[in-house]
Amino acid sequence: MKSNSTEKKLKERVKELTCLLEISSTIALADRAEKKILQKIILSVKKAYMYDEDIVIELQIQDFILSTSKLPKHSVFQISDITILGTNSGFIKAHYPKNKFNSTNFLKEEQKLLNAIAFEIGNYLEKFQILEKKNQLMRSIERLDRLSILSEMTAGIAHELNNPLANILGYAELIKLNNNDPEIDADISTIINSAIYSRKIITKILSFTCDVPYHFEIQEIKPIITFAVSLLKQNFQRKEVKNELIFKNTIDYISVDSIQLTQALLNLLVNALDASPEKSILKTTIENDFQHLFITVEDQGQGIQEHIKSKIFEPFFTTKVTKESCGIGLTMVSRIVKIHNGEILIKDNFPQGTIFTIKLPLTE
Repeated sequence: MKSNSTEKKLKERVKELTCLLEISSTIALADRAEKKILQKIILSVKKAYMYDEDIVIELQIQDFILSTSKLPKHSVFQISDITILGTNSGFIKAHYPKNKFNSTNFLKEEQKLLNAIAFEIGNYLEKFQILEKKNQLMRSIERLDRLSILSEMTAGIAHELNNPLANILGYAELIKLNNNDPEIDADISTIINSAIYSRKIITKILSFTCDVPYHFEIQEIKPIITFAVSLLKQNFQRKEVKNELIFKNTIDYISVDSIQLTQALLNLLVNALDASPEKSILKTTIENDFQHLFITVEDQGQGIQEHIKSKIFEPFFTTKVTKESCGIGLTMVSRIVKIHNGEILIKDNFPQGTIFTIKLPLTE
């Protein structure tokens, strides 16, 4: 009789050691924190219990809620807390159905095993949490380095562009003085306005890397929007994209930095135009309610995949395969909108495409 008892105990110890070995091997082969690894772990734990056909292992940790089978409505259980980075983050629990078992059916060794497994799971998840934080830190450092380089580049570009822009502006004004053709006069006025706007952009673009103050004024909203759209007239014609500009229930005045708002809208329109197929429609709608102004840009492109929507405003992130994009356009849009105490929203267009909405607060 004693021999049978000893053999039974040895059998249970072998099951426990096998369980720990399986779990250690599973964790050693894992290259990320994922559901299938945790599912494999709790299946190994189930096999280690004396009454393995009736035991149900439950695991709740971070965003993971798993069990080896349906949990009994009423149960007796063993439990062990899981700690990650010194914080109680979840638990692993072993259930027996209460109508068949009681707490005496659990072995002390099984509780020790559960504690050891909770420790292993905590270490497993903690390792990848630390790695993720390290990677995030490295990405932040890389961005800061690139922003530092960009700051130096923008200062150099501003200096180099100011001289030719001054020449363009000077000669355009000279031509305007000596011109008598009304059609040519309108084109020259566009050149002059564009050159003036470009010079303002050169000084304002430094706000992306430096704390250049914004200049807010109560201004008419329609001329700001119309001017921004008009600057891309040739781009629309070249790509054969129809441009629709719609003002609906729009207030006349709003407190904004007009140069920055124009820059934000231009960046959105350029992005939407790049995404638009030929002969499609790009719609810009301006409207408001009692509290906010909404500037909506709708394209009919391929849309933005769900898994990258959260990344598109990050500096230097781009989906364009050419080297023409450096990935700061939407970052600048986001920054400008935030400075205006607004927000930018994204949703899918129907049947295809993307809708960007700039939402700005109204002031009295």
